[in-house]
Amino acid sequence: MLGCLDPSGLRGIRDRAILLVSFTGDLRRSEITGLDCADKQTANGTGWIEILPKGLVIVLKGKRGWREVEIGRGSCPLTCPVHAMEIWLKLARIGHGPIFRRVTGQGKEVGIDRLNDRHVAELVKRVALAVGVRADLPEAERGKKFAGHSPQAGLATSAEIEERHVQKQLGHASAEMTRRYQRRRDRFRINLTKAAGL
Repeated sequence: MLGCLDPSGLRGIRDRAILLVSFTGDLRRSEITGLDCADKQTANGTGWIEILPKGLVIVLKGKRGWREVEIGRGSCPLTCPVHAMEIWLKLARIGHGPIFRRVTGQGKEVGIDRLNDRHVAELVKRVALAVGVRADLPEAERGKKFAGHSPQAGLATSAEIEERHVQKQLGHASAEMTRRYQRRRDRFRINLTKAAGL
């Protein structure tokens, strides 16, 4: 799916970061588009990021309060979500406010407006269809199989590690106590990015 994106243009660089971060962070489309560079930068932000040497920490406001999602660095720069985020922020010259924004001016300028969460659903559908995922199905049926929730389902399915680690990444309530204890240890000891083969 990443191969369908233009690596030389800002749209492709942005969309690569969206796909990788939403997949490895198991983020809903509204969570990925609601991210800001830091806390309390916009009125409509739903979370923020912190880039650390070992990975990316995303703080999200959810139905049950705040939660943290840790995304470790990958083993290859081409598929590393943290590297993709760093490249997007650098090339788009974003240091404040919404992280994922519209690309305008024939793909050469980054706007100030936050992307709509529909962009994520459309992006996932477009690239999944382009690479022939589920080519065994008729075209109309294939289009219904992919949406903004697909990265979440993809991580939960492909990360071959104990279920409790995936449950933690998903932010399910039953893992809450475990998460409290895990914060005292190395946050990136369990690296879902590498476990998913990226």
